[in-house]
Amino acid sequence: MNEETFNLSLRKFLKQVGVNSQREIEQAVDQAIEEGRIQGNESFDAKATIEIAGLELKVDVDGKITLA
Repeated sequence: MNEETFNLSLRKFLKQVGVNSQREIEQAVDQAIEEGRIQGNESFDAKATIEIAGLELKVDVDGKITLA
């Protein structure tokens, strides 16, 4: 295994996860506010799941997203 290649690949994947997830969450919040489904001062429980089938890995990350 090439540690440098692995680390660069892993960082690239995690960056994609972060950027794409943030964009989707921001859009969902904006739409919910526009539609009047939320006020914009809520907190939401959140869960992200990372799966790598070839490694039989499934990791859940729980957290909270607070709007105000």
